[in-house]
Amino acid sequence: MRLLVLRITLGVIAAFQIGFGAIFLFAPTVYPDAVGLDPVPAWASWMFALFGARALGFGAGMILAIRDPLGHRSWIAIMIGVQVIDWIATLVAILQGSLTVAQASTAAFMPVLFVIALLLSFPRRADTRATTLQPIANAVRP
Repeated sequence: MRLLVLRITLGVIAAFQIGFGAIFLFAPTVYPDAVGLDPVPAWASWMFALFGARALGFGAGMILAIRDPLGHRSWIAIMIGVQVIDWIATLVAILQGSLTVAQASTAAFMPVLFVIALLLSFPRRADTRATTLQPIANAVRP
């Protein structure tokens, strides 16, 4: 059950990362316009493209983790850190008054849900002694 929860969470995160990555890479003014933010300066498209590329990379990392969670624990741990930073940055912007909760949209609450789900379903390492000694135990059996 934990593995299913983990894979679903990673899939949702991958969809968010790939979706926002594509929007910010290929249509950087769509999101700010959609949530009523001030028009962005021309140079901001460059920064959005850089973010978009990284978000696409994180999305790809989440897809790798879906396929082999134990083998890609580092991607999952990094995503926990990313989500914590995202949420803190969103709260700061809201508290400073530069962003409303409505403008923050899902960034106001999804990082918290993602972090909780990832922490509760984080893949634990298998007992390496059992896997290391198993071939030896099989070899000495008559």
